[in-house]
This record gives sequence, structure tokens and C-alpha cells, in this order.
Amino acid sequence: MKKLMTILAITCFSVISLVGCSNTSTKEQAVATTAATPTREPVILTGKHHVEIEVDTLGTIKVELDADTAPVTVNNFITLANNKFYDGLTFHRIINNFMIQGGDPLGNGTGGSDKTIKGEFKSNGVKNAISHVRGTISMARSAQSYDSASSQFFICQADAKYLDGEYAAFGKVTSGMEIVDQIAKTTTVQDKNGTVAKENQPVIKTIKVID
Repeated sequence: MKKLMTILAITCFSVISLVGCSNTSTKEQAVATTAATPTREPVILTGKHHVEIEVDTLGTIKVELDADTAPVTVNNFITLANNKFYDGLTFHRIINNFMIQGGDPLGNGTGGSDKTIKGEFKSNGVKNAISHVRGTISMARSAQSYDSASSQFFICQADAKYLDGEYAAFGKVTSGMEIVDQIAKTTTVQDKNGTVAKENQPVIKTIKVID
């Protein structure tokens, strides 16, 4: 149940695979989370929705979510935000020129909410045309289970299209990428995997649902 969340950037094969890579770089590791039995949220949202991620002392990242493409993911994210789940959590894993990852209540890459959701991406039988480019928001998950995403998410600081079809992208940053850049460039990390010591983790003050 305690598998470190890591984002798998697969470059070992021409056909994307989650296993079998040798000598993988940091960007070729998957976001690992607890592989609990998936619990599907009632799908009630459609269309575009907007949230604001307020990062303590740094400012606000505005995000547009696409519930037509990833309804289960968007519904889960908005439900957690409305329930104040993210308030006071952090960005615990940061890799400059790749992504910033947060939303773990334990702050170490092993935590989540009390639910997991279906992975809305091609390898899991779900059409998802949102590409992992700069500004894309997507769900972290366990490398062992497609349906293991819970609360942890990441925002791409740079294009990472090799993640397409393997992770549930569900929206894009519309304002505040300079804050993502600042977090990625200035946060002290402990290793090449982007581990951030608790005292250095940027704090998510709140995620406000606009509509």
C-alpha cells in the first residue's frame, strides 16, 4: 500500500508500456499510489469547469477542467476541492523542466483520499485527447494499477507527450504558469526523483471551485 508516487515517462519502447524498462531516468518513473479497489464517483459533471489553486506566498494557478473528456476525474477532483480536502496540502515532488506533483495528505507520495477512480486514458480503454503538454493537469497513479488515482495530481511544466494514453489528463492551466515555473525552479529537492523535504514543500492554501 506504500508505493512511492512517481510519474512514468516511458521511452524504452516505441509502444508505450508501464513495465520492462531498464536503466530508466527520473522522468521514466510512474506516479505510484496505493492500489486500492477502485471506487467510481457518480458522474454528474459535463462541460468545462474552473478552479483556482492558491499556493501560499506565491499566488494563484487558474485551471480549466474538461469534464467532457474526463468526467470521472473532474468530478472526483471538484468533490475533493469542495470538501476542502486539498487545503493545507503540499507539492511534495518537483522536477524542474518536467512537472510539479501534489495533493498527498501524507506529503510523501504514498497517500490519497479514501477513494480511487477509474483511469480515463487510452491504455485503460477510455478515449482521452488531452495531451500532456506544458500546463496540462493530470492524475498521478500507481504503476501497478490503472484504476488507482485518488487525490494526487501533477501539472506539467514542460511537454511530456510520452505520458499520453497512460495517465488521465483532465484540464489545463489558463493563468499562473509563472507560479508553476517558480515552484519548479526554486524549490530545493533532495534527489533526482524530485523528493522535497517537508519543510520545503510549497503549500496549497486552498483549491477554490469557481464553476
